[in-house]
Amino acid sequence: MDNKNKFDLHYFLSDVSFENWAKGLNKNDITYWNNWIQNNAEHIETVENAKSIITGIKFNQHYPSNEKVDQALARVLPKIGLKPSTKTKLNKTRTINSSLFTIVAAVLLVLISYTSYSFFNSNSSTVHKTNFGEIIDLKLPDGTSVVLNGNSVIWYENENPRYIHLKGEAYFKVKPIPNTNAKFWVATEDLKVAVLGTQFHVNTRKQKTNVVLDQGSIQLELNNGKVTKMIPGEMVSFSNKSKELIHRKVDTETPYALWRGGTYAFNEIPLKEVMFNLEITYGLEVQYESNQLMEILISGGIPNHNLQICIAAIEKATGTRIIHKDNILRIQENPIY
Repeated sequence: MDNKNKFDLHYFLSDVSFENWAKGLNKNDITYWNNWIQNNAEHIETVENAKSIITGIKFNQHYPSNEKVDQALARVLPKIGLKPSTKTKLNKTRTINSSLFTIVAAVLLVLISYTSYSFFNSNSSTVHKTNFGEIIDLKLPDGTSVVLNGNSVIWYENENPRYIHLKGEAYFKVKPIPNTNAKFWVATEDLKVAVLGTQFHVNTRKQKTNVVLDQGSIQLELNNGKVTKMIPGEMVSFSNKSKELIHRKVDTETPYALWRGGTYAFNEIPLKEVMFNLEITYGLEVQYESNQLMEILISGGIPNHNLQICIAAIEKATGTRIIHKDNILRIQENPIY
């Protein structure tokens, strides 16, 4: 953050939290970037350019051919004072260098006219995603409430906001529509959840989907063609890969819901299962000094809103020592215990 030269256009375009600020999606990100901009006014022009691109253009993976780009450059370069012979190469990833921003911006204005290439879409869908360790509360257009856990994403077509795609973990409190009895759908890689109005939890970790029903009733349409109904206090687990379907009764208060309040709750759970939550939520890799450490059982609540506090709580509960370096957590025996 000390290097002023790093704050070019590409820096802002590649930062997830900046994107959230530009779209007004996350209160924490909005507060952070508003404060940052006040303290770094010299970057306001670049910030505004980045915001305009994020909110005005959504890039797809298909681009015009090199021939079309060369033709566009030949028409635009003379208008900005450069010779037509000047060569500007755009690499496959379209990395934007701040020194080329003037040229790139001019070329964008020309390429936008090539609508057949789908260079941007018309804001037909909405995406909400969280960073590692972040939990956000959302209110969908139909009034449904969603709590989205860290490292998760939901998206939907704006014309059908009651059909949600989920990757990660979320808790839904669906608003019923009595007049039409319109269903609310949550689709994962393994199944679809169909509801009218209820509260439930969906987790797509570990290459399977777990659904826990708190209130009401829901119907699951599995990707293998089967249909199954759920009752409150039940968890259904299904993997499209293994085709394994499991029904079992659970305590809906723990551990499936407490993460929404910033706490992991465990009851005689092996350490390897506890650490898996940290791996997913914070994007970490966990290593163990011995296999025996993986089987240590944990009971109780562990705060998940702060990684360092979470690590300290696990160390105390297991009598281990956890070394955090880069993105790796190394778990060792603590000689004190």
